[in-house]
Amino acid sequence: MANIKKKLENVKAFIFDIDGVLSLLTINLDHDGVPRRTVNLRDGYALQLAVKKGYHIGIISGSNSQDYLPRLAGLGITDVFLNSRLKLEQYRIFKEKYNLNDSEILYMGDDIPDYDVMKRVGVPVCPSDASSEIRQLAIYISDKKGGEGCVRDVIEQTLRLHDNWLNSDAFVW
Repeated sequence: MANIKKKLENVKAFIFDIDGVLSLLTINLDHDGVPRRTVNLRDGYALQLAVKKGYHIGIISGSNSQDYLPRLAGLGITDVFLNSRLKLEQYRIFKEKYNLNDSEILYMGDDIPDYDVMKRVGVPVCPSDASSEIRQLAIYISDKKGGEGCVRDVIEQTLRLHDNWLNSDAFVW
Protein backbone atom coordinates (compact mmCIF):
# COMPACT_ATOMS: atom_id res chain seq x y z
CA MET A 1 0.00 0.00 0.00
CA ALA A 2 1.14 3.53 -0.79
CA ASN A 3 2.10 5.91 1.99
CA ILE A 4 -1.37 7.02 3.08
CA LYS A 5 -0.18 10.06 5.06
CA LYS A 6 1.63 11.47 2.01
CA LYS A 7 -1.54 11.04 -0.08
CA LEU A 8 -3.77 12.60 2.61
CA GLU A 9 -1.68 15.79 2.56
CA ASN A 10 -3.30 16.76 -0.77
CA VAL A 11 -6.93 15.95 0.11
CA LYS A 12 -9.41 18.80 -0.37
CA ALA A 13 -12.51 16.68 -0.93
CA PHE A 14 -14.12 13.46 0.24
CA ILE A 15 -16.63 11.33 -1.66
CA PHE A 16 -18.49 8.44 -0.04
CA ASP A 17 -20.84 5.68 -1.10
CA ILE A 18 -23.87 5.07 1.14
CA ASP A 19 -24.66 1.36 1.46
CA GLY A 20 -21.71 -0.49 2.96
CA VAL A 21 -19.82 2.74 3.74
CA LEU A 22 -22.10 5.26 5.50
CA SER A 23 -24.57 2.54 6.46
CA LEU A 24 -24.22 -1.07 7.51
CA LEU A 25 -23.85 -3.64 4.78
CA THR A 26 -26.82 -5.60 6.06
CA ILE A 27 -30.04 -3.66 6.52
CA ASN A 28 -33.56 -4.31 7.74
CA LEU A 29 -36.55 -3.92 5.46
CA ASP A 30 -39.71 -2.12 6.56
CA HIS A 31 -43.20 -3.54 5.98
CA ASP A 32 -43.12 -2.25 2.35
CA GLY A 33 -39.77 -3.89 1.62
CA VAL A 34 -37.91 -0.57 1.79
CA PRO A 35 -34.43 -0.78 3.36
CA ARG A 36 -34.10 0.85 6.77
CA ARG A 37 -30.54 2.04 7.09
CA THR A 38 -28.62 2.91 10.22
CA VAL A 39 -25.88 5.51 10.43
CA ASN A 40 -22.91 6.00 12.70
CA LEU A 41 -23.21 9.22 14.71
CA ARG A 42 -19.44 9.66 14.90
CA ASP A 43 -19.28 9.51 11.10
CA GLY A 44 -21.83 12.35 11.14
CA TYR A 45 -19.73 14.43 13.51
CA ALA A 46 -16.67 14.04 11.29
CA LEU A 47 -18.64 14.87 8.14
CA GLN A 48 -20.08 18.10 9.53
CA LEU A 49 -16.67 19.14 10.87
CA ALA A 50 -15.05 18.55 7.47
CA VAL A 51 -17.75 20.71 5.86
CA LYS A 52 -17.17 23.41 8.49
CA LYS A 53 -13.42 23.29 7.76
CA GLY A 54 -14.02 23.91 4.05
CA TYR A 55 -13.58 20.43 2.60
CA HIS A 56 -15.93 19.47 -0.23
CA ILE A 57 -18.06 16.42 0.56
CA GLY A 58 -19.86 14.35 -2.03
CA ILE A 59 -22.11 11.32 -1.86
CA ILE A 60 -22.45 9.01 -4.85
CA SER A 61 -24.80 6.07 -4.40
CA GLY A 62 -26.57 3.58 -6.60
CA SER A 63 -29.38 3.69 -4.08
CA ASN A 64 -32.30 6.04 -4.54
CA SER A 65 -32.85 6.30 -0.80
CA GLN A 66 -34.47 9.69 -0.25
CA ASP A 67 -34.53 9.10 3.51
CA TYR A 68 -30.83 9.99 3.62
CA LEU A 69 -31.32 13.49 2.23
CA PRO A 70 -32.47 15.23 5.47
CA ARG A 71 -29.58 13.67 7.41
CA LEU A 72 -26.99 14.74 4.81
CA ALA A 73 -28.48 18.23 4.52
CA GLY A 74 -28.34 18.57 8.30
CA LEU A 75 -24.61 17.81 8.14
CA GLY A 76 -24.12 20.49 5.49
CA ILE A 77 -23.67 18.10 2.57
CA THR A 78 -25.27 19.35 -0.63
CA ASP A 79 -23.51 17.33 -3.35
CA VAL A 80 -25.58 14.16 -3.25
CA PHE A 81 -25.93 11.91 -6.29
CA LEU A 82 -28.49 9.13 -5.77
CA ASN A 83 -29.62 6.42 -8.18
CA SER A 84 -26.21 6.56 -9.86
CA ARG A 85 -25.85 3.93 -12.55
CA LEU A 86 -22.35 4.98 -13.59
CA LYS A 87 -20.58 6.61 -10.66
CA LEU A 88 -17.71 7.89 -12.78
CA GLU A 89 -20.09 10.42 -14.41
CA GLN A 90 -21.10 11.94 -11.06
CA TYR A 91 -17.46 11.86 -9.96
CA ARG A 92 -16.50 13.97 -13.00
CA ILE A 93 -19.33 16.44 -12.30
CA PHE A 94 -18.20 16.85 -8.66
CA LYS A 95 -14.55 17.17 -9.64
CA GLU A 96 -15.28 19.84 -12.28
CA LYS A 97 -17.65 21.76 -10.02
CA TYR A 98 -14.85 22.36 -7.51
CA ASN A 99 -11.98 22.44 -10.03
CA LEU A 100 -10.23 19.54 -8.30
CA ASN A 101 -7.48 17.20 -9.44
CA ASP A 102 -7.85 13.46 -8.90
CA SER A 103 -5.00 13.62 -6.36
CA GLU A 104 -7.07 15.99 -4.18
CA ILE A 105 -10.00 13.59 -3.78
CA LEU A 106 -10.45 10.74 -1.30
CA TYR A 107 -13.11 8.23 -2.33
CA MET A 108 -14.43 5.49 -0.07
CA GLY A 109 -16.33 2.67 -1.69
CA ASP A 110 -17.00 -0.95 -0.83
CA ASP A 111 -18.17 -2.86 -3.90
CA ILE A 112 -17.95 -3.32 -7.67
CA PRO A 113 -19.97 -0.19 -8.65
CA ASP A 114 -17.21 1.86 -6.96
CA TYR A 115 -14.43 0.21 -8.99
CA ASP A 116 -14.01 2.77 -11.80
CA VAL A 117 -13.97 5.74 -9.43
CA MET A 118 -11.53 3.96 -7.13
CA LYS A 119 -9.17 3.49 -10.08
CA ARG A 120 -9.35 7.21 -10.91
CA VAL A 121 -9.06 9.05 -7.57
CA GLY A 122 -5.81 9.95 -5.86
CA VAL A 123 -6.81 8.43 -2.53
CA PRO A 124 -8.92 5.28 -2.91
CA VAL A 125 -9.90 3.84 0.47
CA CYS A 126 -12.41 1.31 1.77
CA PRO A 127 -13.97 -0.16 4.91
CA SER A 128 -12.56 -3.39 6.32
CA ASP A 129 -15.48 -5.42 4.96
CA ALA A 130 -15.25 -4.20 1.35
CA SER A 131 -15.24 -6.67 -1.54
CA SER A 132 -11.90 -8.20 -2.44
CA GLU A 133 -11.72 -6.29 -5.73
CA ILE A 134 -12.12 -2.97 -3.95
CA ARG A 135 -9.67 -3.94 -1.22
CA GLN A 136 -7.08 -4.59 -3.93
CA LEU A 137 -7.51 -1.04 -5.31
CA ALA A 138 -7.48 0.71 -1.93
CA ILE A 139 -4.31 2.38 -0.69
CA TYR A 140 -5.83 2.29 2.80
CA ILE A 141 -8.27 -0.19 4.33
CA SER A 142 -9.92 1.12 7.47
CA ASP A 143 -9.98 -1.18 10.46
CA LYS A 144 -13.68 -0.23 10.74
CA LYS A 145 -16.53 -1.83 8.80
CA GLY A 146 -19.03 0.09 6.70
CA GLY A 147 -21.51 1.94 8.93
CA GLU A 148 -19.27 1.38 11.95
CA GLY A 149 -16.95 4.40 11.83
CA CYS A 150 -14.89 3.95 8.66
CA VAL A 151 -15.91 7.43 7.43
CA ARG A 152 -14.84 9.03 10.71
CA ASP A 153 -11.56 7.11 10.49
CA VAL A 154 -10.44 8.62 7.17
CA ILE A 155 -11.81 12.11 7.84
CA GLU A 156 -10.18 12.25 11.26
CA GLN A 157 -6.82 11.12 9.89
CA THR A 158 -6.97 13.79 7.18
CA LEU A 159 -8.09 16.62 9.44
CA ARG A 160 -5.47 15.72 12.06
CA LEU A 161 -2.78 15.77 9.40
CA HIS A 162 -3.98 19.22 8.24
CA ASP A 163 -4.19 20.53 11.85
CA ASN A 164 -7.96 20.87 11.49
CA TRP A 165 -9.13 18.35 14.09
CA LEU A 166 -8.90 19.62 17.66
CA ASN A 167 -9.20 23.37 17.53
CA SER A 168 -11.83 25.75 18.91
CA ASP A 169 -14.61 25.20 16.37
CA ALA A 170 -14.28 21.42 16.68
CA PHE A 171 -16.03 21.64 20.05
CA VAL A 172 -19.21 23.16 18.61
CA TRP A 173 -21.62 20.85 16.78
